[in-house]
Amino acid sequence: MDKVPMFGVSDLRQTRDTARRLDTSWIGDGFSRDGGSEVRNIMSPFDGETISEVAFASERQVDLAVHAARAALKADWGTMGHEGRAALIRALADAVEKNRLELALLESLDVGKPILHSYNDDVPTTVGVLRWYASLTETAYDLSPARRKGVLSQIVREPQSVVGIVLPWNYPLTTLALKIGPALAAGNAVVCKPADDTPLTTLRLAELAVEAGFPAGVINVVPGTGAVAGKALGLHDHVSAINFTGSTATGRRFLHYSADSNLKEISLECGGKNPAIILPDVKSLDRFADDIATGFLMNSGQLCSSISRVLAPRALEADLRDMLVAKMKEWPIGDPFDPATRIGPLVSDAHAAKVNRAIDTEKQRNNDFSMSAAETKGASPRLVEPVVFFNVAESADAWREEIFGPVLSVRFYDDLDGAIRSANDTRYGLSAYVFGENPDAIREASATLDAGFVAINAFCEGDFTTPFGGFKTSGFGGKDKGIHSLDQYSRTKSIWWAT
Repeated sequence: MDKVPMFGVSDLRQTRDTARRLDTSWIGDGFSRDGGSEVRNIMSPFDGETISEVAFASERQVDLAVHAARAALKADWGTMGHEGRAALIRALADAVEKNRLELALLESLDVGKPILHSYNDDVPTTVGVLRWYASLTETAYDLSPARRKGVLSQIVREPQSVVGIVLPWNYPLTTLALKIGPALAAGNAVVCKPADDTPLTTLRLAELAVEAGFPAGVINVVPGTGAVAGKALGLHDHVSAINFTGSTATGRRFLHYSADSNLKEISLECGGKNPAIILPDVKSLDRFADDIATGFLMNSGQLCSSISRVLAPRALEADLRDMLVAKMKEWPIGDPFDPATRIGPLVSDAHAAKVNRAIDTEKQRNNDFSMSAAETKGASPRLVEPVVFFNVAESADAWREEIFGPVLSVRFYDDLDGAIRSANDTRYGLSAYVFGENPDAIREASATLDAGFVAINAFCEGDFTTPFGGFKTSGFGGKDKGIHSLDQYSRTKSIWWAT
């Protein structure tokens, strides 16, 4: 059961004070105001108030951050052994845990997500990820292939050097941990570009890292636009790799930046239009109801792995309709700082308008839908009421395009093979979900789904040890999480020694 965080007016006031202080790039071991470009108002998604005025990074500041990272690699960080890096990553995890409430409040203030989720999910996950990669730092090893007389061969894993990390706005803190964890474990220095709207917890974590003992320049943060800071990072000849999470359209740009510069390695985790298939052997939805509902309502549907499409046997149509309507009532909508809230506002006016346009478009052609009847506390133009559309046409945008909001599209099937074809008929291939009773049927369905991650009888992304990343236009160049993630942050060198 989620723990309700205890906080008061003074905690919120202190969080807003912290937000105002996080107002520029973090380069080396402190905030840098040298050569910034425009000042951007960072808005609270719930009430629309300005919570910080952040000087966005210019091309010059990105260059300064890259040089700070290179300097760190030439100094103590570059010569530090596995044990030292592991100790520092653990110290950062301890600092995040110590500041759990502050970071949760800051994330809710900046992103709009309910405090119940940021306190119980985002911050603890960040701590767990960092500790897991600290342990991996000490256990990752090089290989010595079979030897023959007169020859010794060795395969060693080296850091990439300077890695650019480009973050999304939906889970800034957790995604940051999933990327800097393996990057630091492998011995890299990083330059992080948070999303335009949500830079605050990334800046605060960089500050905590220096307080925890990290050398100057190991973690740098350049808040800014994709057109300026993102492009400068992507084109920089001293950045060896870019790891990106965000939209497919933006991800493609980094492939172009790589081609136009030093052919840096690019890893992309992009969008999804993720199907859930309920198998014909399911007799009752009770066991799966919470997971299916959570799959499209969590984080207001702003989740790459959200369940956005459901294919269900026609025999379960009435039960599924009733279940979804009932479950939506259990997700109160409103102020993210109300511990009872489970659905907060969308991140920005622009994104809320995009989601509302998608809803209105489907309503114009399809009057078979159910809206949430959950209690709504507070008023905000960025609060979007969840909706389930039934019998959505396979050609409709609601079925084919990523909406990234609390919107679910449902189709009922008579033929399972046809349902699986429909599930796979998308340019995306991030996640898929199978709900069923028969192990053989579950295995067969899982094997035929064209997605990089398949969850069975649960809505989840696995744990820290499970590689996560998509196929088709949902992913490119590597995986987040697990030991496989080290491949994105290291390069392999073969040494052939004639003895």
